[in-house]
Amino acid sequence: MPKVLNFKVIIEQDEDGVFIALAPALPGCHTQGDTYENVLKNIKEAIELCLEEARNNSAYKSQINLEENTQDKFLGITNIPVRFAC
Repeated sequence: MPKVLNFKVIIEQDEDGVFIALAPALPGCHTQGDTYENVLKNIKEAIELCLEEARNNSAYKSQINLEENTQDKFLGITNIPVRFAC
């Protein structure tokens, strides 16, 4: 039976309303979607493709630390006010 891995994913929405998703544990693993549900589906597919690449490419696989990905740790998101004069 295949092992189930849980990947932390960062999702943002850009100024045009497009959702952007990134899986930081997998180098280059990112995607976008028009809806939140669509970006979740797309990032799952992107993660699967990156894992397939890792099976076939030892150089890529060496950049992945799956042990670090299993820890449940969320540091948070905040806004930092910064004065800016043009």
